[in-house]
Amino acid sequence: MKAFYTALWVLALPLALARLLWRSRRVPAYRQRWEERLGRFVPPAATGGVWIHAVSVGEVQAAQPLIKRLLATPATQPLTVTTTTPTGSARLIELFGDQIFHVYFPFDLPSAVDGFLDRVQPRLLILVETEIWPNLLAACAHRGIPTLLANGRLSARSAAGYARFGRFARQTFGAIGGVAAQSAADAERFVALGVPSDRVRVTGSMKFDQRLRSSAAEQSEVLRRAWGADRPVWVAASTHEGEDEQVLDAHAAVCRSLPGALLVLVPRHPERFERVAALVRRRGLALVRRTERTAVGPQTAVFLGDTMGELPVFLGAADAAFVGGSLVDVGGHNVLEPAALGLPVAFGPHMHNFAAIARMLLDAEAAEQVRNAATLGQVMARWLGDASLRTRLGENGRRLVESNRGALDRTLTMVEERLPRR
Repeated sequence: MKAFYTALWVLALPLALARLLWRSRRVPAYRQRWEERLGRFVPPAATGGVWIHAVSVGEVQAAQPLIKRLLATPATQPLTVTTTTPTGSARLIELFGDQIFHVYFPFDLPSAVDGFLDRVQPRLLILVETEIWPNLLAACAHRGIPTLLANGRLSARSAAGYARFGRFARQTFGAIGGVAAQSAADAERFVALGVPSDRVRVTGSMKFDQRLRSSAAEQSEVLRRAWGADRPVWVAASTHEGEDEQVLDAHAAVCRSLPGALLVLVPRHPERFERVAALVRRRGLALVRRTERTAVGPQTAVFLGDTMGELPVFLGAADAAFVGGSLVDVGGHNVLEPAALGLPVAFGPHMHNFAAIARMLLDAEAAEQVRNAATLGQVMARWLGDASLRTRLGENGRRLVESNRGALDRTLTMVEERLPRR
């Protein structure tokens, strides 16, 4: 089966490269540095450290506390961090610059994986969240490179999909050296798919350990004054195709109850910024884009967050938040970021990627799950019109986050246990 998987990759390679070219129509960075995805690049000056793979912006944000701690630990140096997307690459460089060595993650072809490993020679590989690559795991096992899946999560839907591959799935999951699982349910799914139970530990989510930078808090204060300290403000974070229309419908309902309310709309992918701006204008709504750096007036209905890495700043300046990827069947995004800032959080019915965390917030009465645009509008109008309710729900969320910190330390223990001595 592994040979068949590799053969499929060989056949699909031209399509994978063509897809990069296609995506570069909207994001030119996709056509740059493509050789890195084949394992071809100038090796780092120093090798033999820890390799961390974080797919895109969300995983980079989740791994940020871990990377900071590893940078402060001489035994884990040097650090190589890979991403799959240009947006993840840009965010990584913004956060860490030349403190880390960064290239794109190799395609899961033996030649690309071997080329990467030959150049970097890592002593430990840390994969963030859901990255399961058969040839990479097999190559690391063959070379004696320990592997750890940090912040590991596996939805019931994904587990069922992997299970269809039977023995091949069990061999692949059995090659994972360790799993720091976000929840007991995640841990059970990893074990059921073939990871030995003594390699799996429930550590919780490192997203509980993320903290807002003091500079970001200051920027939030400045931004809120510019938006209007007394007007109701809500953020729709990480929205996807087909979701922006629903959010705008919800905002229309909010404005009927609270004229002058401001929606801060932050699409998940930068290639969609122009399309979302055009959508807002077609609705006849007064729009200000973050990149325009123009004033937000009382007539402004929508503020478009068309930059990368500023979502925490926008959340810190808002009264309530909706987290996208949940009104459409994507699986949701990080709901802890607004909760940690003391905001009540709404999300849609599709939260299978963050099911355990979503349930924790609901049980703590820190969030509300909505069915559609109509119920989203109702929830936001209720929250924005009731400061005491917002405060109560927001404090519930903040306490939940504080009480669940510690996943980072537990994950670092698993890193130390697996890191070979020099």
